[in-house]
Amino acid sequence: MPRTTSAPVESAAAGRRTGSQTAADLAFLARAMKAPALLDAADRLAERARQESWTHAEYLVACLQREVSARESHGGEARVRAARFPAIKTIEELDVTHLRGLTRQQLAHLGTLDFIAGKENAVFLGPPGTGKTHL
Repeated sequence: MPRTTSAPVESAAAGRRTGSQTAADLAFLARAMKAPALLDAADRLAERARQESWTHAEYLVACLQREVSARESHGGEARVRAARFPAIKTIEELDVTHLRGLTRQQLAHLGTLDFIAGKENAVFLGPPGTGKTHL
């Protein structure tokens, strides 16, 4: 059963917290929120916020941006693992010696995935062993 209690957080009126109390509360809350990137970045961003005189809101936005970026990055990796592809293949690894009728410029254009945004199809025709599946 998940822990539903929260770490004791004192109000500003009750007095200032020590650095170790704040760090412990931050560690607990980041674990509870499953936000490890936020915890990793908080100290570095706090120092930068002090140096650059950020507002509290600017500091919070910077912390949350780090967490969102980390989740987006790791989310893609998790989806690839969950798909259980037999091998990860990239356009950079493609052996272009077998590709007839496809220039490097066309290949680079395919890599931008602009055809998806344009709601267009990409169709690959050719004999076996020429890289169609890889593409």
